[in-house]
Amino acid sequence: MAGTVFHAPLIRSVADLELVATAGSADAAALLADPSIDLVVIATPNRSHYPLAEAALQAGKHVVVDKPLTVTSAEAVGLITLAAERERMLTVFQNRRWDGDFLTVRDVLAGGRLGEIALFEAHWDRFRPAIKPGWREVPAEGAGLFFDLGAHLIDQALILFGTPEALTADIGAQRAAADVDDYFRLTLHYGRLRVNLSAATLVTAPRPRFAVYGTAGALVKYGLDPQEAALRDGIDPRSSGFGEDSEARYATFTDVRGEPERIPTQAGRYRDFYAAVARAVRGEGPVPVDPADARAALRIIELARESARERRRIAL
Repeated sequence: MAGTVFHAPLIRSVADLELVATAGSADAAALLADPSIDLVVIATPNRSHYPLAEAALQAGKHVVVDKPLTVTSAEAVGLITLAAERERMLTVFQNRRWDGDFLTVRDVLAGGRLGEIALFEAHWDRFRPAIKPGWREVPAEGAGLFFDLGAHLIDQALILFGTPEALTADIGAQRAAADVDDYFRLTLHYGRLRVNLSAATLVTAPRPRFAVYGTAGALVKYGLDPQEAALRDGIDPRSSGFGEDSEARYATFTDVRGEPERIPTQAGRYRDFYAAVARAVRGEGPVPVDPADARAALRIIELARESARERRRIAL
C-alpha cells in the first residue's frame, strides 16, 4: 500500500525523478545490483527497514526509508553511520511534516498569536473495531499503533518544541481481539508546557486533530489532511486543488474575549518531499528529513514503552 498509494504517485509527479522498477522485499537483490538505479525507496514492513536499507547503502544507492527509519534507535545510528561512510544520501519519509493542517499550526505558533503555549494536543483517532489484516496487527518488532502513528506525532512535536525534559506514556490494547497496541497517550513535559499525543481505534466521534491553548488564545482544528485520501482515490498530486482542505474543516482561532476566527488551512505539499530528495541526490540541498530526527523519535518511542511498562515518568 505504501508503495502504490504514496511513493509511486509522488515520485512520478516530480520531473527530476524517474520510477524505473518496483520489487518486493524478497526480490530486492536484483534491483540493488543494477548500476543504473541511483535511488532506492524502502516501503516495506518496519522490521525489514534496517536490513534492506543497509544492503542498499552497501550497494552504493541513495536511500529513502518509510517511517520509522528502523525499529530501534541503535539500528538508526548504524544506518546513519553507514550512509556517511558510503557518502550516500539517507532520509526518512516523514510525509506528515507536509500535512496542510500541521503547516498551518506551525505558522500560527511561529506568529505568536497564541501567546505562551500551555497545552498542545494532537490526536489521531479511528473507529476500527475489527482487526485489519496485515503485519501491523501481528506481534513483532515495529508492529502496533504506537510505531505506526506515534512516529508521526512525535516527529511533529519535536519540530515544534524540541526535545522534552521528560515523558509519561500509557500504551495498551483496547479491542478484545487485538494482539498489539491499538491505543496510546504520550505526554511530553517542557517546563510548564504539556504536549499530549494520542491515538485510538475505538473513537466514533474524533477529537480535534490539533488543539493548542495559550495565554492569548486557542487554535482548534478537526479532520485529517486530505492528501492520503486523494492518493488512495488515484488523484494525481499535480492536479488542481490537490492537498486543499474544505472550508468546513478550517481551524478556529479563539481569542481571550471568546471571539472566534476561521483560519484557512494551507494546502498540503507531499510532493515537496521528493522534490527535495532530487535536489539532495544532486548535491544541491539538504535532505528533506534528517535521519538524526528519526533516531531521536525512535529513542522517545523506546523510553515511552519503558514508561508505560513501569508506569512512571522518565527524564530524558
